[in-house]
Amino acid sequence: MSDILSRLSPPEGSRQSRKRLGRGPGSGLGKTSGKGHKGQRARSGGGNARGFEGGQMPIQRRLPKRGFKNPFRTAYVPVNLDRLDVFDDGATVDVAALVACGIVKSAQENVKILGNGELKKKLTVKTQAASKSAVEKIEKAGGTFEKAE
Repeated sequence: MSDILSRLSPPEGSRQSRKRLGRGPGSGLGKTSGKGHKGQRARSGGGNARGFEGGQMPIQRRLPKRGFKNPFRTAYVPVNLDRLDVFDDGATVDVAALVACGIVKSAQENVKILGNGELKKKLTVKTQAASKSAVEKIEKAGGTFEKAE
């Protein structure tokens, strides 16, 4: 077995040697080394920076800058109260249960219960956030709201 491993080689033509630039006219890539004659791209360090538009004012500088995007913002997936009617009376509604019934896509998302609609069932709701009106309606229906972490 070890005799076979020592004789392994890649298939014919699968490995190609790199282009050796500037090694004389016989190499096919001598003299200008594939860079042509003169010009910015023929120079050392030649070429343009990303976003360079030939001296024209680049688009990222032409467009107006507006507003502020908070990098520390907490994003919530909104779920209205009327969507919770799919659960049985007395059930515990958490993010995992919402994912299981297809209301929320991922268990890693933060969920906020909003007070749109009516709740007719007694539920224990455990999500990251809820509006004041949603908490009032949950408690009015006989259920409770607990803040999940």
